[in-house]
Amino acid sequence: MIHAIEARGLVKIFDGFRAVDGIDLNIPEGSIFGILGPNGAGKTTMLRTLLGIIDPDEGTRSLLGSQKPISQSRNVGYLPEERGLYQSMRAVDTIAFMGALRGMPLKAARDKGRMMLDEAGLGYAADRQIKQLSKGMAQTVQLIGTIVHDPKLIVLDEPFSGLDALNQAKLERMIRAQAEKGVTVIFSTHVIAHAERLCERIAIIAKGKISFDGLVSTARDRLRPQVHLETESRDGPWRGALPDDCRVEGNWWHFTLPESGVEPLLTALVEGKAGVKSLSIERPGLHDAFVAIAGEAVAAEMDEEMAEALL
Repeated sequence: MIHAIEARGLVKIFDGFRAVDGIDLNIPEGSIFGILGPNGAGKTTMLRTLLGIIDPDEGTRSLLGSQKPISQSRNVGYLPEERGLYQSMRAVDTIAFMGALRGMPLKAARDKGRMMLDEAGLGYAADRQIKQLSKGMAQTVQLIGTIVHDPKLIVLDEPFSGLDALNQAKLERMIRAQAEKGVTVIFSTHVIAHAERLCERIAIIAKGKISFDGLVSTARDRLRPQVHLETESRDGPWRGALPDDCRVEGNWWHFTLPESGVEPLLTALVEGKAGVKSLSIERPGLHDAFVAIAGEAVAAEMDEEMAEALL
């Protein structure tokens, strides 16, 4: 497997605080890779160190095959968490300016910017000043400026922050479109739902350390599926077949799928005349896996951050 980014023993210290604390990471080329963690976990510092914006105090990193990441800047599109646009600049000129910073001829960047604004449904706003755009529109303009030069690697730091559901969905479509072209996309987020919808692989980071790096499916497989059963009867010999962790709510029974599977249980339910009205098996979501891997406290912190962002 070819990796767009590799890191070994990466450490970054600020005033004695290890913001990045011994990180090992491999990000495959052509993947959509999510970096999950609460605010202050070290996501932004790690990204900036991987990109060569800041140098590590310890460890090594490679970006697009180069040991000097900053030398690959023209092949990278980076949208930082703390974003800012010139409010009096037109949308199309903003894109052209950002493309020129990555080596594009200004006219070519402007022409392509207009085309991409049309594709994003914002062609009518190409000549409007940034201050005349909504937050979602301005963020779309900045994302187009980030990718207008056709980078091999796109890094988005908290790209969904502050966007409503419609603009979040538009951004997700743009991310998928880039991945379909073979571009590697990395984004950090504290909203697990985005990673679950978009990513095949993720890393979970808390307090500067990575506690998981791998497939989303692997993270979810750490937990067994949950069974939800509704019966007509509430008692009978079949109850002895229910697992020890079973919770009851009226005529509903909730428990972890046994190692033996659901078939022996169904046999006991039918033979015991339980009267099965409904039975579903639910695979654990990424949030459940995150709680198991990163811990209840970190997950609760991320839920609070998401709630605050929606207010």
